[in-house]
Amino acid sequence: MYLNEEKKALFNTVKEFAKKEIKPFAEEWEQSGFFPAHDLFKKMGDLDLLGITKSEEFGGMGLDYSYGLVFAEALGHADDCGVVTAIGVQTDMATPALERYGSDELKIEFLVPAIKGEKVASIAISETGGGSDVSALKTNAVKKGDDYIINGQKMWITNATQADYFCTLVNTSDDNPHINKSLVIIPSITKGVSIGDKIDKLGLRSSDTAPVYFDNVCVPQRYRIGIEGEGFKMQMEQFQEERLFISASILVSMDNCIDYTIEYCNERKAFGKRIIDNQAIQFRLSELKTEVEALRSLIYRACENYIRGEDVTVLASMAKLKSGRLIREVADTCVQYYGGMGFTWENQASKLYRDGRLHSIGGGTDEIMLRIISKYLKMVK
Repeated sequence: MYLNEEKKALFNTVKEFAKKEIKPFAEEWEQSGFFPAHDLFKKMGDLDLLGITKSEEFGGMGLDYSYGLVFAEALGHADDCGVVTAIGVQTDMATPALERYGSDELKIEFLVPAIKGEKVASIAISETGGGSDVSALKTNAVKKGDDYIINGQKMWITNATQADYFCTLVNTSDDNPHINKSLVIIPSITKGVSIGDKIDKLGLRSSDTAPVYFDNVCVPQRYRIGIEGEGFKMQMEQFQEERLFISASILVSMDNCIDYTIEYCNERKAFGKRIIDNQAIQFRLSELKTEVEALRSLIYRACENYIRGEDVTVLASMAKLKSGRLIREVADTCVQYYGGMGFTWENQASKLYRDGRLHSIGGGTDEIMLRIISKYLKMVK
């Protein structure tokens, strides 16, 4: 993927924003388990950063996904996976299907304010009985006149406590589980919508995550995105962008973690010499830098194919699988080289150790990625 001057300028703009508007507050937000999404997203909207790949007609910049990938990668300079993930929900998880398949009326009501940063969006897919297995979801919508009556509950919902609306996958018939689902926009202020307590997570603590309950929630059928029954297909398409965003968003975090560790090992001494003078440490950190760069190339290749309209399910799954495993490997190694300090809360390695663990779970587990890859390799019937 060629980085032209426009992409470099975008990268620098996002990098500066991340280092100025997120990184200085990350520790405070992590301790409180909350970041001010409306305030932060409004600042991003004012800089046209929330609609980079969305159509100009609805307030976006109308750029191809390579610019979105540059945006995701540059956000890594925030050194906080929680806030970055929450931003990714807004740009690459809760709004792609709305932009691609929603009616103009629906876009004006929900997409435009999301791009402006005036509304916080959330994607509500996972349930306690069906996270990675999207076909097993139980939340249902029954028609009543021109409305849907929705009942069920969602789990692990990012941005839940601050969301203005949820892009929700629901069953709209009793048909085959792959053709009975629809994506429906549910405003959070709708009667019958309730948000559970924030989940006390191991990592990504700056991002609020909570269950969402729907008790006879009534929304108009015009809040459905696209054709009824095609929600599963739409969500599979959304997963491609979600997995590319997740993979790209941690590249800088891994690079930074390695760089910080090198700095620390240059300063720390043991047995009369610097830790960095140990060839085993030099080689291991060099190897990890190489792995990050190889992952970057894979992500860039997937992005190029995506822009050309190709199916990148396999490459996106490979990138997601590799990124989830590599971030754990990088963090674990760097924690080790920090020694006792690595077992404290006072360095980026320990933070990445906690935050990085989710990357092999959220957005599709490693096992799901492997199953997808195996299917495309014709090992699964």
